[in-house]
Amino acid sequence: MSTLRHIAVVIALVAPFGVARAADGGNVVAPRLGKPMTAAEVTAWNRTIFPDGRGLPPGHGTAEEGRILYAEKCARCHGAHGEGATAEDLIGAPTPPTREDPNKTIGAYWPFATTIFDFISRSMPPAAPGSLSADETYAITAYLLAANNVISQDDDMNDKTLPKVEMPNRNGFIWIDVKKPK
Repeated sequence: MSTLRHIAVVIALVAPFGVARAADGGNVVAPRLGKPMTAAEVTAWNRTIFPDGRGLPPGHGTAEEGRILYAEKCARCHGAHGEGATAEDLIGAPTPPTREDPNKTIGAYWPFATTIFDFISRSMPPAAPGSLSADETYAITAYLLAANNVISQDDDMNDKTLPKVEMPNRNGFIWIDVKKPK
């Protein structure tokens, strides 16, 4: 590439920053990407759900309701029976993961049922994360737990029952007690 062409490329890349600098009285400004979040948007994303159920919203759902929602909203990526497709498999034998079989399906890997709810409510479906209602999220969570033989098909999941679910791999993790230095 000729020197003249190099100079033209540099000018083309630097010129927008010069305009931004001049528009702000000579101070360098950050690119104007996105828009500030409203207080309502911050509130919607600023939630923590703990293993003991603190932070779970009101609502409820059953495996039967969840089966219908799963087929509609989840099967495209996770497979008709949770066997995985373009996304991870979700349903499988509740055998703990090993080096030879790093099974991370819900019944085999996840230590808390509340974490499943939290992940679904924040991240799914990928094209519209956070768009599921609490009832839809409880129902899909109930379906996945029942399909993994963790709960009965008839169990109703809500903010009181979900934290009581004992996940098969709950003791498969090494918990570290983190204490602040003195």
